[in-house]
Amino acid sequence: MAIAKAERLMNLALCLLGTRRPLSKRELRGSIEAYLEAGSDDAFNRMFERDKDDLRELGLVIETVENLDGDTGYLARRDSNRLPPITLDAEEAAALGLAAKVWQQARLAGAASGALQKLRAAGMPETEDTYEVHSALEPRIPVHEAAFEPLMLACRDRRPVTFDYRKANAARPETRHVEPWTLECWRGHWYLAGWDRDRRAERVFRLSRITGKVRSRAAGTFTAEVPDVVTVRETVESWAGETATRTALIRLRTGAGYPLRSRAVSVRELGNGWDELEIPYGHGLDAWLVEFGPDVVVEEPADLRADVVERLRAVAKD
Repeated sequence: MAIAKAERLMNLALCLLGTRRPLSKRELRGSIEAYLEAGSDDAFNRMFERDKDDLRELGLVIETVENLDGDTGYLARRDSNRLPPITLDAEEAAALGLAAKVWQQARLAGAASGALQKLRAAGMPETEDTYEVHSALEPRIPVHEAAFEPLMLACRDRRPVTFDYRKANAARPETRHVEPWTLECWRGHWYLAGWDRDRRAERVFRLSRITGKVRSRAAGTFTAEVPDVVTVRETVESWAGETATRTALIRLRTGAGYPLRSRAVSVRELGNGWDELEIPYGHGLDAWLVEFGPDVVVEEPADLRADVVERLRAVAKD
């Protein structure tokens, strides 16, 4: 659902919930700015009927009432649209508290914190015992890529997107036209799964390899059916070298590169602010190492070192 439509639906819902008598289409059109901007009566009627159906699908009970003069009016009675009391036990409350912490670095941080405060005000348990068992858990979902927010909205609204993407084995980006299906975080990195229109196949894209802005198109124009199950992790694992055939020796700055350390089969402290790691790898390690910038130096093999240097030079030129 696009942001403009969401605002329009919210305004319509507030009008219907806030009235004590049924409101006619004419009155609703004069009260909501988006309806005033409709080009014609037919355009307004189509927009209003779609919005009314969408609100009912979301659960709002909207009554249609015939007035004495024959006009049709609409209202949403508060007693018919009141949520039942919220009852959560201590474990459920703790789970919600942890979930809210996850999004502290993303755009959803404000919404998550606000929702949690409202639940607490409604009686959600909040005692020291509630979080004592979970106090050592500090979940985080890092969202550093500028592409995350537009892609999240595009997945939600089913809007095709266009972006420039640098593949692991390419020095320069290519333009991709994608129908986005889902976003998934794996090992500290975000991935987009969707339908690549140019290649006419399912593809997975790492957000950190998207360069420039993500451009979106009109909603409702998907050409490929969204599968019930999207196997993001299985695809990424094959890229990340789970079936590694080679071993790399790298120097890594002390205190940096924890995802690399988790992959290492051996770590040796060099004593000068650097550690030496031995990492098994397959295709795509050069692109991953580039993302750690000056914190990583490849020692062996020579071809991997050359690939990383080439990619760094290409990034510097851009």
